Amino acid sequence: MFRGNHPARVDEKGRLKMPADFKRRVDETYGNQFYVTSRDGRRAEIYPLPEWEKIEARLAEIPSMNPAKKKFLDVTNYYGQMTEMDAQGRMLLPQLLRESAKVTAEVVVLGAQTYLEVVNHDDFKAKLEAEPLTDGDLAELAGFGL
Repeated sequence: MFRGNHPARVDEKGRLKMPADFKRRVDETYGNQFYVTSRDGRRAEIYPLPEWEKIEARLAEIPSMNPAKKKFLDVTNYYGQMTEMDAQGRMLLPQLLRESAKVTAEVVVLGAQTYLEVVNHDDFKAKLEAEPLTDGDLAELAGFGL
């Protein structure tokens, strides 16, 4: 399970150095292969390959002509790329996604349970301030037992 926020940096070659806490979890559980993609072009999503393969298995159960499935595959393939983490814990983020999500230089790596999200620090902080967690949000989550 990935959780928390770890500031990080994307170097001039487009490589993200995996924060130590997340790297330790990856090393213990997943190995070094990842699928990096996005559902909106504003966040890079880093899936350990076994977690992405679970999504692919669920997608395989949906009819191929389903419009939502087609859109999902279009966007995740457009931004997506397989990558490996090197011995120093670095992985290349796809150039198209780096540019779209503005994940260059200072970024935030967030745990999202089964995958990691990489976001532009300043943009993410502004979004949190503009769209805070509300009482309505908490009430909705309470309906799920949280």
